[in-house]
Amino acid sequence: MATLVPPPSTTTVPPANSNSAAAAESEKIDYMKLPCPIPYEEIHREALMSLKPELFEGMRFDFTKGLNQKFSLSHSVLMGPTELPTQSADVVKIPTAHYEFGANFLDPQMMLVGRVMTDGRVNARVKCDLSENLSLKANGQLTGEPHMSHGMANFDYKGKDYRTQFQFGNGALLGASYIQSVTPHFSLGGEVFWAGQHRKSGIGYAARYNTDKMVAAGQVASTGMVALSYVQKISEKVSLASDFMYNYLSRDVTASFGYDYFLRQCRLRGKIDSNGCVSAFLEERLNMGLNFILSAEVDHKKKDYKFGFGLTVGE
Repeated sequence: MATLVPPPSTTTVPPANSNSAAAAESEKIDYMKLPCPIPYEEIHREALMSLKPELFEGMRFDFTKGLNQKFSLSHSVLMGPTELPTQSADVVKIPTAHYEFGANFLDPQMMLVGRVMTDGRVNARVKCDLSENLSLKANGQLTGEPHMSHGMANFDYKGKDYRTQFQFGNGALLGASYIQSVTPHFSLGGEVFWAGQHRKSGIGYAARYNTDKMVAAGQVASTGMVALSYVQKISEKVSLASDFMYNYLSRDVTASFGYDYFLRQCRLRGKIDSNGCVSAFLEERLNMGLNFILSAEVDHKKKDYKFGFGLTVGE
């Protein structure tokens, strides 16, 4: 009896490098669909939010009352010592108290914020969307002290994958910046400015790389400033941040490391820097529209200690 021999298998084995080729195809960058970067002036935004909270000393109370969906009034009281500038290393403080009255108008296309303080200062901020891509931001301060009043306006144009800004202010201050997305996660930018009152000009460059887990940014300017920052997201609630500031003209160096921790009803931020300064800032939600604030800072080099607590009422 003849033995039946099965036909040879016709199964085709894919080449070993087909998977890697498919992965490379899926990761191919579409340079016509790059995201719009954040403004040039905000490239260190995440590090600043974690490392530089609004520390204060003494007692603080903030109350905000909404009159309607767009208009609200605010009242702020701050009682605590104020540092006086001295030529010695000793810290001199005098007790002070301030009251601040504010009015706020918030609209999807416009924001108006005004503040009046008991020492005579008047602050104002404006943000207006002139079109879908063009916005105007302006701020100013009026004070009774000579040469201390100032104002500045900023035009921000948001392109498809770039941003450009032009700003001008008192003292013949002119500036322009541009930042461009190079890849979906990497952007490069530059700036120029001219301070006519002081007859000074400068140029700067910046780079930023961000993913879902980290943000790294660097900036250098002809004024001598070198700024580096890095933020690592450990989890949904915990982030670690660090920054490095160096002036290659004056040889001043400062480095700091901090954390940002979101708990169920509070946010805790703290840092330590190379000058021996340790600080912490706690914001706890006690109830809807009621927050408790704790602020602490210890400067071991100057032997200066600051502690503050406060309440924030209203949203």
